[in-house]
Amino acid sequence: MDILNRMKYYKCPGSQTMGIKAYSQDCGIPVSCKSSASLKPIRSVHFPNDIVFQDYVRHGELERIGLFIRARRVSLDTIYPSGMAAIHEAVLSGNLECVKLLLHHGADIHQRDEEGWTPLHMACSDGFPHIARYLLSLGADPELENDCGEKPADLIELDNKELQELFGLAISD
Repeated sequence: MDILNRMKYYKCPGSQTMGIKAYSQDCGIPVSCKSSASLKPIRSVHFPNDIVFQDYVRHGELERIGLFIRARRVSLDTIYPSGMAAIHEAVLSGNLECVKLLLHHGADIHQRDEEGWTPLHMACSDGFPHIARYLLSLGADPELENDCGEKPADLIELDNKELQELFGLAISD
């Protein structure tokens, strides 16, 4: 059996099926969809659930994230090729609602990425005081060190006064 017989094909929609009137002037482009040259193979691409889920987390698609979790199509402790788990991706996106959803469904508040960073490390490093405050309110440990020996507070930028105050690092003027 040759490859053409094994592939599915669809026909190019004709003007009758689309309700479009035929163009009356000749522009040199064939408008007939009846020739076999106009048949195109149907293609579909399938990505692993983890990759799709990671994309949903990065874009904060809360409803789809919830569906994946409830259907048990993903494991929240999976470390992706990026070196991070879903909770890290959510923190880096700055989406507190996504962080809340993942933690509600069992993500580990102390989950380590490939370099030993916790979600709190990332919230501090990337300047998300609202996420850091939430993580601390749930018991995130501010004393945990990453693989380089840094605590979350060590990663706070000097100009981020809100995080500086949250960790008691603010210097009075």
